[in-house]
Amino acid sequence: MVLRALRQAGLGGHDFEEAADGSEALTMIEAKPFDLVLCDWNMPTMDGPTLLEEIGKRNLEIPFCFITTEATSEMRRQASEAGAKAFVTKPFTADDLQDALGAWID
Repeated sequence: MVLRALRQAGLGGHDFEEAADGSEALTMIEAKPFDLVLCDWNMPTMDGPTLLEEIGKRNLEIPFCFITTEATSEMRRQASEAGAKAFVTKPFTADDLQDALGAWID
């Protein structure tokens, strides 16, 4: 669903990789550079906020966006304070993704 929406938003000319959980994502991010991380809030092994924290601890500068069904004001505040550049709430449209991610992916 996310990949289809990314393509519809005009972002299909990029390579995308998917991780099964936060721990796998961190391993992938440490292994090679990525232009952007799109992450759910709740994941097995390591949740999204913890992944963002671990990326920061490693001084890996990469734009980070949450795409999640939950969107409380506290979650948005926590994400912003932790360094997330965008927060997209499911369900979303291709236009929502373009608006949120356009600054990081052209």
